[in-house]
Amino acid sequence: MANIHYFTLTIAILALTSSLAYASDPSPLQDFCVAFKDSNSKAGVSVDGKSYKNPKFAKADDFFFSGLRNAGNTSNPVGSAVTQANVVQILGLKHTWNLFSFVTSNPDNRLFTKVLNKGDVFGFPEGLIHFQLNVGKTNAIAIAGLSSQNPRVITIANAVFGSNPPISVDVLTKAFQVDKNVINYLQAQFWWDNN
Repeated sequence: MANIHYFTLTIAILALTSSLAYASDPSPLQDFCVAFKDSNSKAGVSVDGKSYKNPKFAKADDFFFSGLRNAGNTSNPVGSAVTQANVVQILGLKHTWNLFSFVTSNPDNRLFTKVLNKGDVFGFPEGLIHFQLNVGKTNAIAIAGLSSQNPRVITIANAVFGSNPPISVDVLTKAFQVDKNVINYLQAQFWWDNN
């Protein structure tokens, strides 16, 4: 009889610890959700009580906010103003100056791109390949807000062509559908670490 109690207690402890191990935010089911400004809109998909656009109709402006260009009114008793940049202002920010872009996942591989000016904000959906390029003639400043306690940068060229040990030339030749000489050339380059 004691063995049955011991077995039951063991199963209960395992069940509790297993449920704790999975207590985190779930991964998104799709690349992004773009909210409608009008929360009563019936034209899209309803998720978590909000209406979202069909992703096929999303555009770069859905991830863009220009509200940080102008100073807020600080003529108040606390002497400050808060300009929020969240899902209300940036409709594609369900889950950040120059050219900011991201690409959706397969099979669409849609490019979303926007030229930003001082004070503009552009949100990247979590987990998508994204890039930025200074297309201006002066230095640019970018401020990034990430949802990780210890965020990292993965530079695609470094990861793919500068890995240690190197990824097999045969794998890369098939993945990029190019000649082995192209892969050998790319793997021989010095890949700058911008961290």
